[in-house]
Amino acid sequence: MTPSPTNPTPETGLTGLAQIAVTVHDLDGAVAFYRDVLGLPLLFQAPPGMAFLDLGGVRLLLGLGEGTGPEHRASVLYLRAADIAASHRALAGRGVVFDGKPHKVHEDARHELWLATFRDPEGNALALMAERPK
Repeated sequence: MTPSPTNPTPETGLTGLAQIAVTVHDLDGAVAFYRDVLGLPLLFQAPPGMAFLDLGGVRLLLGLGEGTGPEHRASVLYLRAADIAASHRALAGRGVVFDGKPHKVHEDARHELWLATFRDPEGNALALMAERPK
């Protein structure tokens, strides 16, 4: 069975890749490249220093980085969860150590955005992500 927004993985409720984050130093230059050169539609920009583009149905987050170490250039995989609380419980039950409980990180007129972050065994950053319509 292939997960989809209407057909989540039964064990964890994950439905696919929702977003990839790429750390940049020059947000305006990065937006110009991804939007104007690569032709990706700009969805919106949000403080502090973030731009969101559509990469074939997967959201690409360009964000200003704060560090200079190797993790500065790492991407973050955002896994879409049909029910973020249920996915959080299921994955925690499988040994995933989260940085905290699912929490709201953004709200606009259309939806609320919820995240719960964690790391894989190699230290790579991941997050559960859910958009709740208003």
